[in-house]
Amino acid sequence: MASDASSSMKPHAVCLPFSTQSHISAMVNLAKLLHHRCLYITFINTEFNYRRLLEAGDLRFLDNLPAGFQFMAIPDGLPPAQSNATQDIASLCQSARLFMGAPFCELIGKLNERAESVSGFPPVSCIMADSVMAYSADPASEEYRIPVVRLYTIAACALVKLMHLPKLKEKSSTPPNGTPC
Repeated sequence: MASDASSSMKPHAVCLPFSTQSHISAMVNLAKLLHHRCLYITFINTEFNYRRLLEAGDLRFLDNLPAGFQFMAIPDGLPPAQSNATQDIASLCQSARLFMGAPFCELIGKLNERAESVSGFPPVSCIMADSVMAYSADPASEEYRIPVVRLYTIAACALVKLMHLPKLKEKSSTPPNGTPC
């Protein structure tokens, strides 16, 4: 990143998606849009997902990252798994709640220390966290007094379903509890 005075004035958003493909993809797209609007971006992934990308050879995109866009990894707190395995969603949710807050908070501290010592590197000004990652983002937000923007990265069809579910229930168009569709 260029070390001019204007770059240190850029807002610095840290993006923290939930550790599944659709959530990561949605957050990457948002991060790209924010970067295009002149925000400095630090995108956080779990070590498990970062390792999967390395093993799949899909890190070509890291070769030509624009200035002001970086990827970093934190541990997810789960035991090692096969690189081609899908992690259990319930375990990921529990791990995010119990184990990921401390490493994330530590990373925010390191980013802010770097901002103090490296000319042109902005301090963290905002955390963009997937709603599932609130337990991981909140300790850092409180300790460093950084606002958190919580995102709900669900598919459009799921959103439409949630929006219309009350009306469907009202019209008794949903199956009774326990009845298979």
